[in-house]
Amino acid sequence: MINGKRLVVVKVGTSTLTTPEGRIDDAYLRSLADQIAQIRAQGWNAIIVTSASIAAGLQVLGETERPTDTPSLQAAASVGSVALNQAYAEAFAPHGITVSSVLLTRRDTASRHVYLHARDTLERLLAWDVVPIVNENDTISIEQIRFGDNDTLSALVACLVQADEAIIFSDIDGLYDKNPATHKDAVLIPTVSFIDESIIAGAEGPGSKQASGGMITKIRAARVLMSAGIPLTICNGRLENALPRFVSGERIGTRFVRQGIAHEITPRKLWIALGDSTHGTLKVDDGCKAALINKGSSLLSVGVRDVEGDFSADDVVDIVDGSDHIFARGKIGFSSDECRLALGKSNVELASNRLLAHMAEAPLVHRDELIVFD
Repeated sequence: MINGKRLVVVKVGTSTLTTPEGRIDDAYLRSLADQIAQIRAQGWNAIIVTSASIAAGLQVLGETERPTDTPSLQAAASVGSVALNQAYAEAFAPHGITVSSVLLTRRDTASRHVYLHARDTLERLLAWDVVPIVNENDTISIEQIRFGDNDTLSALVACLVQADEAIIFSDIDGLYDKNPATHKDAVLIPTVSFIDESIIAGAEGPGSKQASGGMITKIRAARVLMSAGIPLTICNGRLENALPRFVSGERIGTRFVRQGIAHEITPRKLWIALGDSTHGTLKVDDGCKAALINKGSSLLSVGVRDVEGDFSADDVVDIVDGSDHIFARGKIGFSSDECRLALGKSNVELASNRLLAHMAEAPLVHRDELIVFD
């Protein structure tokens, strides 16, 4: 809590910020500024995680089609960053609210030093009564343009500042049990307290033409935030007065909220959790799963039943149970070949094997480099 106010991180997607023609919707920005002003008067701070810098740049440049090559996308983001910041500043000016531009890359958070500086900067801006406008540094971040999304960035920011709430404004009403674009009988799910395979199945389908993410990226963000104990709501950003209604307690969209004790999210674990790509999978037995979730244990080879993929030491891998449900992710200490040889073996058995004795000296995944989602 800063200045005695609660904090909400608001992610606004490209499809919400732009018109059907792909142009920045100034009327919507003014509406968003009005809503932020309202909740500030009610005792809330807000951080906006914005998309649409590329769309804004293409608009300024007079381009009607989104390019596919990286230099053009990065150049458009460079132009659009200026235009988008100006649009935000103009929208908030009538309320006497100052906005700032904060550019982050997810990889920066792997550095404890950079992580703390980013947190301190955001907290100082809030203490000065500024509304930070956060975006990924698309001009230099190849990873974001190829694979990334600002749903992930919003989860990073919410964890960074230990937000009280997070909300994603999208072009959909929330999470459905099926893809509503292809199933007319799809039903909106009001609350999610546990992300399993059925939740992931309901997130199928791509995002809009202008956007880089889809529902699956929002589920990934929700999974991390739930682990950190930060509730996330996904709703239609065009819903009238959505933000004031939300902070007043009205149930809109789909709310993801963990039932139980949150896990510690360190800077290192945050990067592991939010990485878009993993290099393999370890399947563990029920006893091992229980130890990881309930006892804070490291992952030992004795509890591993199968190894999938080809990975090296220090790669990030998913950890699944017998039903193939991903419940954890971590940085592996050994290669996939070594892990296969060590399957199901205790430390005593490893120590007595001349080929595998070195694996008895350390866990497959140390607890400090493992994030549990369940």
